[in-house]
Amino acid sequence: MPVTFKHATLPSGLTIIAETDPSAHSSAIGYFVKTGARDEAAPVMGVSHFLEHMMFKGTDKRSAEQINRDFDRIGAKNNAFTSQEMTCFYATVLPQSLLGDGGANEILADMLRPALRQADFDTEKKVILEEIAMYEDNPFWVLYEQVTEEHFRTAGVVHPLGHRVLGTKDTIATLQSEQMRAYFEDRYSADNTVVALAGKIDFDAAVDEISRLCGSWRRTGAARQTGTPPLDTRSLELHDAKVNRAYMIWLSGAPGSGDPQRYAASLAAQVLGGADNSRLHWSLIETGLAEQAESGYEPKDGTGDMMVYAVCDPERRDEVWSIIERQVRDLASSITDQDLAKIRCKAATGVTLAGERPGGRMQRLGRQWTYLGKYSTLEEELERINAVTVQDVQAVLRDYPFSPRTVGWLLPEKA
Repeated sequence: MPVTFKHATLPSGLTIIAETDPSAHSSAIGYFVKTGARDEAAPVMGVSHFLEHMMFKGTDKRSAEQINRDFDRIGAKNNAFTSQEMTCFYATVLPQSLLGDGGANEILADMLRPALRQADFDTEKKVILEEIAMYEDNPFWVLYEQVTEEHFRTAGVVHPLGHRVLGTKDTIATLQSEQMRAYFEDRYSADNTVVALAGKIDFDAAVDEISRLCGSWRRTGAARQTGTPPLDTRSLELHDAKVNRAYMIWLSGAPGSGDPQRYAASLAAQVLGGADNSRLHWSLIETGLAEQAESGYEPKDGTGDMMVYAVCDPERRDEVWSIIERQVRDLASSITDQDLAKIRCKAATGVTLAGERPGGRMQRLGRQWTYLGKYSTLEEELERINAVTVQDVQAVLRDYPFSPRTVGWLLPEKA
């Protein structure tokens, strides 16, 4: 039997969607909450990610140890993530372990109404601060956060799109449990949550159980500001005694997650700086001028980012920069049908591989609905990728010409 899309909305506004496949050997479920760093007020930056941690610290029904033990008991492959756009809690299990008391769905639904105990909050705050310190030892991450903040800074104020997912040492250190609880009550609402399932699913039974477990969740009308601030061309240079390479990040605007041009933007980024056979690969990696050189496109809600990233010997910084500028400038005029044919095949392979397993389908389904509020099949997505022409890529590069841009360098300490 073919994969079938199912959809239901509870009276509270909670959305339940599924791609059911009776021939699958596993079942996957994810609770997607449309909240992330861009939805936080500046003083509580990092609260979304902190809350993700707190979901694993226990509920009125389960302790943190019991949550882990219950997932282990059913052999679940489970985890969670927080981004600028959303927070997700998910699990993949054998079909018989999806529903019922102690099943993956029941555990996740319970987790999403955490106890938020003060003692747990105080303990986990130390964990978050250690995590921030760990990322401060990662040159790419240090530079990326600084470039993103500068890119979205207007009149001295950082737009929420420039917020750090982990927050800062100051915002986490001063965050109070009451602030977290208020954020939770507003953002973790029924009408701001999507439950996505895939694989061998009894959809009607799943809807009944989710309705019973989550039917009391409140509707809050939680909203998101999708406007973007005006962008300017900017640059910054950081120095750190702990680094001995030159790191560069170039950030500029791109189509949003609902923009039809997103497919062309994705292919353009791959032609410019995909892992293999790209313009930057052949001009910088194969020539030995840089050890890393790539580009990527990230669609977001209402906007998007195009990023170019390189790592090289500090002595070759100017030469590498000159080549990157030339490759970006010449991309629209040099792109060919052959370039797109190769990238289409890779994109189709990647999308298909992600969709072969229920866990991958669940993630695609949940993210798609959270961003767009609608469904398209894997086959329809592949058709849109395959339909992109050279003229489409040239059009998106005219509309989003890698400018205005923010370019940042992280270099060794000056002698």
